Amino acid sequence: MTVPVLPTDIDEQNHVNNAVYLRWIQDVATAHWKSLASAQSQAAIGWIVLRHEIDYKMPAAAGDEILLRTWVGKASRLKFERFTEIRRKIDPPQDGFAVANMQLLSQARTLWVPIDIRTGKPTRVSSDVRTRFST
Repeated sequence: MTVPVLPTDIDEQNHVNNAVYLRWIQDVATAHWKSLASAQSQAAIGWIVLRHEIDYKMPAAAGDEILLRTWVGKASRLKFERFTEIRRKIDPPQDGFAVANMQLLSQARTLWVPIDIRTGKPTRVSSDVRTRFST
């Protein structure tokens, strides 16, 4: 998923505020869920964050084009480990490879808990959902 840095994303240090990184992590996780989960799963399962771990490598700034990449690691019936990379597009490509012209800005690991949409309480997910998302 690609997102622009918006003027409202910039803080007093003249770079993207750390809270924006959290928003991006949420946005790409939500997009990933909606792109792969069945309509039935989306209607029954919501997600809450149990823990975020973010390593900031370099700041993002006004005018940057940001690439958000996410994938699910270990998935149990009650916890999903999700990884996110936040990269800045560099123009022109340094050597012709797409990854080479994306500068790593941040890496995150988030633990997500599935909840029952109706009750708001943690719920177990089927092996089908785990298989669809887990690596």
